[in-house]
Amino acid sequence: MTTRPGATVLLAEMRDGEEGDFFALLTSKEELTTRDGKPYYKVAFRDAEREVSFPIWQDSVHAAACREEWTPGEFYKLRATFRETNYGPQLEIRKLRPVADADYDDGFDPLMCQPQSRFDPQAMFGELLTIVDEEIADASLAALVKHLLSEHREDFCRFPAARRNHHAYVAGLLEHTLSVTRTSVFLAKKYQDYYPDMQPPLSKDLVVAGAILHDIGKLREYEVGPEGAQYGPAGHLIGHILQGRDLVREAATVCPVDAETLLRLEHVIVAHQRLPEWGSPKPPLTPEATIVHYADDLDAKYHMVYRALGESTGDDSFTSAQNVLRQRLFRGLAGDS
Repeated sequence: MTTRPGATVLLAEMRDGEEGDFFALLTSKEELTTRDGKPYYKVAFRDAEREVSFPIWQDSVHAAACREEWTPGEFYKLRATFRETNYGPQLEIRKLRPVADADYDDGFDPLMCQPQSRFDPQAMFGELLTIVDEEIADASLAALVKHLLSEHREDFCRFPAARRNHHAYVAGLLEHTLSVTRTSVFLAKKYQDYYPDMQPPLSKDLVVAGAILHDIGKLREYEVGPEGAQYGPAGHLIGHILQGRDLVREAATVCPVDAETLLRLEHVIVAHQRLPEWGSPKPPLTPEATIVHYADDLDAKYHMVYRALGESTGDDSFTSAQNVLRQRLFRGLAGDS
């Protein structure tokens, strides 16, 4: 058995047989019984990259504390040995206590137990602001977009883009928004040049503003806690599309834009998912809404492809169909290096 005395370690980095002190989120605690009727608890602890689920038997020294004190959704500091077993990863717990204020000085951060974007949130947010400055010529529209970004900067830098299917991690909303915006800028410039005689002409300003704001209603749709995003009451009853339009309308009372620009911007938001079964009350009916819809859909779908390929195991030519896309993806001919 190896140990790392002193400093805390990450659960995700522990190797078989290693003992260490680490912070983890208790994600579940389920009371079950064995085949012969003996009760036990099945618990799961996780950090950002690993979850370990294992039993606490009724004769364990931790059984009473588990039953009476351990609370799912709470953070704990553990001293435990990590084991790879035939039943999957296990933890042999020596000590466990709730996280205390002093643990922040020892490296604890509530976000450390949630998956996070690979990219720095502040850098991504700064790039969005730069795009507003460089790509939106309409000063009133740029002011409205920057007002909304400024008002919601903290949430933009921590909210996921979805509960499960794509970019479902800290700063995922910001990562997705920036990616959709980059694609939308490219497409707006391409089609402005390709169809110079379009009437009315394609508005790059509206494409960029709509791309940046298309999912802003998720800041009201979700309630984000230690275990990730859940729908709040307004999320269940209204959803992010109409709440995004509401946020834009509210911002327009502080940063006015002309009536048609506001109408067209609202349409980009309400139409960005295109189909009623996906939540959109209207399909894209303007060139700007069309571009943002397909940029958004492509970014979400491509992330699903990335995940499905990354989660695939074995040497088969195709992935399993057990993924969010519900289809098998080609990985390469079996045996190819």
